[in-house]
Amino acid sequence: MRAHPDIRPARWTALTALLTTSVLLTACGSGGGGSDSGSGSGQAKSGGTLTFAVGSDSGCVDPQQVGSNDTIYSVRQLVDSLTDQDPRTGKIVPWLAKSWEVSSDATTFTFHLRSGVTFSDGSKLTAQVVKDNFDAVPRLGALGTLAEGYLSGVKSTTVVDPLTVKVTFQQPNAQFLQATSTHSLGIESSASAQRTPQQKCSQGVVGSGPFTLKSYVQNQSITLARRTGYDWGSSLWSKKGEAYLDKLVFKVVPEAGVRAGSLQSGQVDAISSVGKANEAALKGGQVTLARRANPGAVFNLALNNSRPVLKDIKVRQAIEYAVNRQEIADTVFPTGTQPATSILARTTPDHENLGADLSFDAAKAKSLLDAAGWKTYSDGIREKDGKKLSLTVKWFANSATNQPALELIQQQLKAVGIDIALKELQISQVATVQQSGDFDGLWGNLTRADPDILRTLYSTKLANAYRLPAGPLDTALTQQAATTDAAKRKELAVQAQQLIVQNAYVVPVVELQTQLGVSKKVHNLDFDASSRIQLHDTWIG
Repeated sequence: MRAHPDIRPARWTALTALLTTSVLLTACGSGGGGSDSGSGSGQAKSGGTLTFAVGSDSGCVDPQQVGSNDTIYSVRQLVDSLTDQDPRTGKIVPWLAKSWEVSSDATTFTFHLRSGVTFSDGSKLTAQVVKDNFDAVPRLGALGTLAEGYLSGVKSTTVVDPLTVKVTFQQPNAQFLQATSTHSLGIESSASAQRTPQQKCSQGVVGSGPFTLKSYVQNQSITLARRTGYDWGSSLWSKKGEAYLDKLVFKVVPEAGVRAGSLQSGQVDAISSVGKANEAALKGGQVTLARRANPGAVFNLALNNSRPVLKDIKVRQAIEYAVNRQEIADTVFPTGTQPATSILARTTPDHENLGADLSFDAAKAKSLLDAAGWKTYSDGIREKDGKKLSLTVKWFANSATNQPALELIQQQLKAVGIDIALKELQISQVATVQQSGDFDGLWGNLTRADPDILRTLYSTKLANAYRLPAGPLDTALTQQAATTDAAKRKELAVQAQQLIVQNAYVVPVVELQTQLGVSKKVHNLDFDASSRIQLHDTWIG
């Protein structure tokens, strides 16, 4: 794992200040030493299989549809993107596009593609292929919330010449350039783009990436094979040409302790989602704990604002005050995890510190519930009009910290008279649950190195999975996506954060810090700008 322990969050400006980002990357070797794999020491060599244990399976192997890190780790290797984002500086750099121009009003983006790029079915990358991809994304609907949101308001995608494509939006869209660096807008072959969402989920996609899909067994494994002849990697990668590794095997191992034991015994080479409970066991051996703070929306209780109980702002604010974020961060999450100070993580551009609004205050929570007419009775759970103050929070086992974090929140809310029932679902059910609205609360986060993630999640003009009411928040979210003025965009992003936190539409809890366990025989397993992994440069020795 490449470690950069001295990096500080950095601001940068590029292409008429269209976007900014900040990153933090650290790694801890066992026994307090440096990471051997992070140094890239020794002579790199080709061959071998990397076996990676993850906690869950999304039930889908289409990069344009998945949102869970456990699945993104694998499917990201199948597709290339038009651009890449430097995790050290945040700068947008060439990948499939060798250059681009952005109009002064950020309505038109023109990309000049590399020549000689092919997909694993033998077809060539052309401007028409990019058009076919971007034209197909809206058909994903709620199944591709991220991808669809990035292309929201698109007017046309035009083939200028065989290797030049122009994307035009109905209004300024400052976030789009960064969006082209994400897995969600990874480019597939034209034939692959024409498949139904269900076909792409079960059969996979045809990409131009450094690996191809060899097999997918739902809830068991995803196996990838090195792409022969690959020679068009990101400008950020150190190795030119094909990847080092012959094969990648991602095994689904739901139990965190079993994953840790498998890494210690050498049965696997890397594991996802290392929580605090397993840190001590993994230190002091041939294992590196690699960490990177994720930008985007923090872990939060996303409330269904259409539920009668949760329509009352006093109840929502009471939940927000009743959560002791510091206790949760210290008790459950990996070392170094920070309590949320906004709905955006600190490593996200234009994050605003709203820690005072998110302070733990059980007395204030009780006072708000009293004012809302919820009375406490003998069992400690509040009632109103003969009904208990009971809510069901649904969650998905795609992180080892999810259940213990929610159990602690459950205790904290019970202390102020709110009963929380926890219901575990499969990660493959997340889209269905969000679309149906059959939840009081959902636990999760969403990673993106751009504040426009808030529009994706909370605009009533998009999916609006959490049933927020239309209002000033929509205006702020729409305008921040449209302006090319960096100062104005920051002002609007701050306003959006304030409206979300002060109205308690969702309850921010802790920032996500990705922590992986990696064998010291694994070298150059890199984090990208979104704290997912890049495996083209990875080798075993």
